[in-house]
Amino acid sequence: MRTTNTKKPAKTRERKIPARMTKIDQLVALLTRSEGASIAEMCDTTSWQKHSVRGAMAGAIRKKGFEVASEVNDGIRRYRIGGKQ
Repeated sequence: MRTTNTKKPAKTRERKIPARMTKIDQLVALLTRSEGASIAEMCDTTSWQKHSVRGAMAGAIRKKGFEVASEVNDGIRRYRIGGKQ
């Protein structure tokens, strides 16, 4: 006859799994860097098209309360978050 072990496994410390980083969070991380980010960098990071990245900046990121500024350096437009409004 086969017996089964009915003992409960010893309690182990539960590891907190970090929350999943959304693509909007990834964009915010890029935009908060000191050098900011170009559209191409944001597209590469998120796998989104250019119009989707621009829409996220104009919509979701601004709705979170961030102010997005842009400037052109060496012919490349770079976007940066200036801070919360």
